[in-house]
Amino acid sequence: MDHADPLILTLAFDERSFAFFDAQRRRYFPPKRNFIPAHLTLFHNLPGEHLFTIRQDIEASAALQRAFPLEVTGLRPLGRGVAYGLTSPELAEMRRSLALKWNDWLKPQDRQIHQPHVTVQNKVHPAAARALLEELGGSFQPYQVTGVGLDLWWYRGGPWEKVQEFRFVTTDTEPLSRAGEGQG
Repeated sequence: MDHADPLILTLAFDERSFAFFDAQRRRYFPPKRNFIPAHLTLFHNLPGEHLFTIRQDIEASAALQRAFPLEVTGLRPLGRGVAYGLTSPELAEMRRSLALKWNDWLKPQDRQIHQPHVTVQNKVHPAAARALLEELGGSFQPYQVTGVGLDLWWYRGGPWEKVQEFRFVTTDTEPLSRAGEGQG
């Protein structure tokens, strides 16, 4: 494993919301270019050589974070694609806190103002993107989804490889992934 490869950090959604976004991505993203599931990227290029520290920082952040709502506010044109735009004060604060810890490592893309979104179409002709934006936008109503954790990935030029999942807590000591176990 080459620890010089970059790491990507994404927000994990509740199952229902993820299923919706991923179905949209599978439907509208060109199949030959759709290598990864739907996601909301927090950091695009973290240094793999600092994996140990990055994991510790993410684990500490997730251990203090309860699952939180995000408002899906609308559709965003990407020029050659379409994304759902999202907002959340909790997400903004969590990302800001991690960015401060990793400030010296951040590349220009991760230093920009974070505009949370889930891309469901990309790498298509601009006319196709405009048509999808109109189609999806015609019936769009804002709604909420839930952020339930963070996922860390290796980026090696193709499909991402998951390093680790970090789930938020539902109580002071219980991870969200254990909620409801043993109920029949």
